[in-house]
Amino acid sequence: MRIPVRSFLFVPGDSEKKLGKARESAADALVLDLEDSVAAGRKPEARRMVAEYLRSGAVRPGLELWVRINPLRGDHVLEDLSAIVGARPSGLLLPKAEGPQDIRILSHYLDVLEVREGPTDARTEIIAVATETAASTFALGEYRNAGLERLYGMTWGAEDLSADIGASSNKDADGRLSLTYRMARSNMLLGAKAAGVHALETAYPDFRDLEALSSTLTGARREGFSGGFAIHPAQVAPLNEAFSPSAEDIAMAEKVVAAFASAPDVGTIGIDGRMFDRPHLTQAEKVLAIRDAFADRGN
Repeated sequence: MRIPVRSFLFVPGDSEKKLGKARESAADALVLDLEDSVAAGRKPEARRMVAEYLRSGAVRPGLELWVRINPLRGDHVLEDLSAIVGARPSGLLLPKAEGPQDIRILSHYLDVLEVREGPTDARTEIIAVATETAASTFALGEYRNAGLERLYGMTWGAEDLSADIGASSNKDADGRLSLTYRMARSNMLLGAKAAGVHALETAYPDFRDLEALSSTLTGARREGFSGGFAIHPAQVAPLNEAFSPSAEDIAMAEKVVAAFASAPDVGTIGIDGRMFDRPHLTQAEKVLAIRDAFADRGN
């Protein structure tokens, strides 16, 4: 598993102003949107603008450029792919993925189009939005043994799921997500981890409430999420902070790694009155690898 992307910022693919401002973002990745934020009549223009943006190279070094295409079962996906694959996006966000078969089909499309465009060292990755239909929630465990080499990660969504099942709301009376959607989120997290890919938190809808966003992201990282999505530039800093190892995380990881290095033949070791075993060492090594990777990015 490669070093995670902490923050993906959505940018409407047909907005010249927002595409221009996004260049200044501190996000690890932009998601140039061809789906929900673009009206049907504007999609051809959005494809043209996104392809031009991808080819321009006018972004800071290290900024990944992803594209949210339209759903596989819709009317626009082939036009999306034909227009943008040659511009070499870092990856594609596939909405309404109903299971690993959708990722496999998209991968086959990419195989063909990448041959058309000629050889490159980079391989277009895929993120599956894996809970937006009722059917998709029953396939979350099937990603594990599907052999999906392009699959970078999985994320979830509550809005499209509630529409698909005919719910009047996805919230309880107290404003908390209803059990159905909390279950979909948890199962997506487990499905992603079982498949060995990154689990990504969905976008927080109220971009003005940064305190609630930070609290949500802290909990998400504690559960095992490695990054998330922003719908507004103000949400990027909380994402980067939440999904970066804290000073305390790094200090403990260094202690664990040093302790096992000093006693390489033991399976468990005591540190500060607590017992640590080999899985703790693996996690500590991941923390330090992420720290080093973000340091190399300059943030």
